[in-house]
Amino acid sequence: MPKESFYNSAEHIAPETAADPYLRPAFSVSDRLRRLIWNVCWLLLYRSSPRPFHAWRALLLRGFGATMGPRCHFYPGSKIYAPWNLVCADQVTAGDGVEIYNPAPLRLGSHAILSQGAYVCGATHDFDDPAFPLLSYAMEIGPYAWICARACVGPGVQVGEGAVLGLASVTAKNLEPWTVYAGSPAVRVKERRRPKP
Repeated sequence: MPKESFYNSAEHIAPETAADPYLRPAFSVSDRLRRLIWNVCWLLLYRSSPRPFHAWRALLLRGFGATMGPRCHFYPGSKIYAPWNLVCADQVTAGDGVEIYNPAPLRLGSHAILSQGAYVCGATHDFDDPAFPLLSYAMEIGPYAWICARACVGPGVQVGEGAVLGLASVTAKNLEPWTVYAGSPAVRVKERRRPKP
């Protein structure tokens, strides 16, 4: 069953904005302005903050519309494309070098971890359409899931509770709960032991 996009730029951006469809913006002027302001804030206040100042960075993300549960640890080298599309439960961690490209809503469950250099990609382009529109997808990374260092999660992928995506692995398919995946493309390696209640 094909993934259903949350946002298709062809439905929101008029064709007359540029004769060449590859030069059309993917988002509205107001959205681009909001991201510009966030990027300035990220550069001046977020990126330069001391590593232990997790509460400060959570406050900045909340100021731009993110939902942040208690004790979230977002490190200063992490990058979030659209904080207003980020929903985090408690104790979510995003290490240095993590990049969250979330033009559509992204939910991170309790105790979810994105290790150093992990990349969560929430959008792609419809390469079969001559206008090459941007397609973005709502995504969820479940509670206790772990996206290991330098691993990549593709557009529209849903990561189940407790799933693990191993070091530098790449997935374009959903990950089952409490299962370990590795490789590029990622394949199921084994089941993960569930914690005792």
